Amino acid sequence: MRAFSKISADWWDYTTLDREILDAAARITIDNLKSFERPGFKINLFDTYQEFYCAEALEYIRCWQKATADNPCGICGPIGPTEQLPLVAQMVNEMNLSLKNAHFWGMDEWALDGDVPAGMDFPLGFAKADWDLCFSRIRPELRMPAENMHFPNGDIAAYEKSYDEANCLIMQGGQGETKHWAFNDPVRRDGKYKENPPTPAEYRQLGTRLVNLHPITLIQNARTSGGGTVQNVPSRAFTVGPVQTWKSKQVSIWHPGHHDNPFGMRLTTFMISQKIADSCVPMSLLSEHDDVVFNFYRPGFGICDVEMH
Repeated sequence: MRAFSKISADWWDYTTLDREILDAAARITIDNLKSFERPGFKINLFDTYQEFYCAEALEYIRCWQKATADNPCGICGPIGPTEQLPLVAQMVNEMNLSLKNAHFWGMDEWALDGDVPAGMDFPLGFAKADWDLCFSRIRPELRMPAENMHFPNGDIAAYEKSYDEANCLIMQGGQGETKHWAFNDPVRRDGKYKENPPTPAEYRQLGTRLVNLHPITLIQNARTSGGGTVQNVPSRAFTVGPVQTWKSKQVSIWHPGHHDNPFGMRLTTFMISQKIADSCVPMSLLSEHDDVVFNFYRPGFGICDVEMH
């Protein structure tokens, strides 16, 4: 039987992995990080925040530049990081880039009162953040039509169908402390998954859905978005699923160094590089995707040495 989580015995997570994997990941250094590239898994390093967030914003631009009436396409973007979003708007305006045929997918959204999608009046809302930080700043004559903006906050079937009606060229994301992308967290340790977590094949069958969030995810979002006020963080959310992720041509993950910790960034790098897929580390399932890019802010990569504070 697998080990119990050191964080919560009621959940699966990365602390249930074999120690050999954990220790091997911790030994990665900034100097040998690039050596973990392989075909289908690219690693980029950026020396300054300006380069890092500019490069992230340019992914939006490159996707939207390819959009035509005959080739509707776009990008699926995260809330976390968010620093790229004002840059995206500024670039669109400066380039006079019409988004008439472009598409955007939001990755996830909070569920209030158990199953009600957060509205534009919810302070932590993700669609609200996309609008406030990016789309409201684009000149009205350049903005994409409302019907080309897709969020998992209402008609889930329509949201999933949109991935077949337009091409998602890049699914962009950050990495949470549960090693998730979007809110693809590890599952609870109960019922069918009491003794073992879902197999990678089982987890990859999941589509856009309403999920219960891992305790780590609640604490992380309280820390990064609310000064630690965990009482304001919903315990459930709607999230894009692996099914939609595998319909995206590329998955691009951005590591500024203040979302997951130095060990977490190393663990997913190691597992994807070595093609170790385990649903206790959801990000590791990307080892089975054909085109994954990890982008690191070099000074944010940190160390895994002992430092007493």
